[in-house]
Amino acid sequence: MMLWNRTRKVVTWWVVTFVTGDDWTVAAAVGAGLLATWGLVRSGVPAWWLLPLVVLGATVSSLYRAVLRER
Repeated sequence: MMLWNRTRKVVTWWVVTFVTGDDWTVAAAVGAGLLATWGLVRSGVPAWWLLPLVVLGATVSSLYRAVLRER
């Protein structure tokens, strides 16, 4: 039981620090983009173009917010 609690704490720490990183909105956008891409592919639509657009949009949005915070 003690090993399970430690494993859960390590996995939680890893998800919070590595996956979400500095900006949780980027991680949320990429997750939503992955789900949307999966949904489009399941319905038969070629969706190779969606995820790069989501990542580009999330990156630009994050950089814009960071620049505004610095001013």
